[in-house]
Amino acid sequence: MTIDNFNEHSVLNVQDSNMTQNKYTVILPTYQERENLPIITWLLAKTFKEQSIDWEIIIVDDNSPDGTQDVAKELISIYGEDRIVRPRAGKLGLGTAYVHGLQFATGTHVIIMDADFSHHPKFIPQMIKLQQDKNYDIVSGTRYKSGGGVYGWDLKRKLVSRGANFLATLMLRPNASDLTGSFRLYKKDVLYQLINATIAKGYVFQMEMIVRARQFNYSVGEVPITFVDRVYGESKMGMSEIVQYAQGVWRLFNTI
Repeated sequence: MTIDNFNEHSVLNVQDSNMTQNKYTVILPTYQERENLPIITWLLAKTFKEQSIDWEIIIVDDNSPDGTQDVAKELISIYGEDRIVRPRAGKLGLGTAYVHGLQFATGTHVIIMDADFSHHPKFIPQMIKLQQDKNYDIVSGTRYKSGGGVYGWDLKRKLVSRGANFLATLMLRPNASDLTGSFRLYKKDVLYQLINATIAKGYVFQMEMIVRARQFNYSVGEVPITFVDRVYGESKMGMSEIVQYAQGVWRLFNTI
């Protein structure tokens, strides 16, 4: 697996013909994102329209009790069924949400990201450009390369994230700088294979996907991003997810 970085000072040719020929599916897993969903959808639609990129958004809700699904229905009426897809879903979990959403994807490439503004759509054109220029199988947004960063976390949360990346890097050597990040662009056929090979369905899912990419010799590029802690709502990361992650690293260490 090879890794390359996007030069933040590079000239971005947003009208590249490859961009206009491809279609990009964004899979948005949601849980209690009633306030965030309309805004992130508007930002995504604005970004794609300005760059003349064909797109669709698949909203996979995890049985939210706050009316997120009702908001998704309203967004379909605003943007159209060809742009917003709301597949039927129940209590899924993160990894299973991607599996479910991928069944409805019609794009040539798939973008996975959070719906809570932790990942800003402004980085998507850079990710697409790098993928097209180098024909990468995956482009990952990284918080831990020059130009990237994390904002809004306390010291404990930063140490947990750094520690999780260090543990997986030390034991699994995936040759990637941000294993726990969830802002990525995949070729759709690559994502299919990785999902089929990935065992984890929770927060270990993101890390295992990158480790499996190394196993299958997929190429990975990286774009520095700024991660901002969620604007509305509460983080879903708890002690059980930390324990699950450590167990996942140990399992992969013994099986790959």
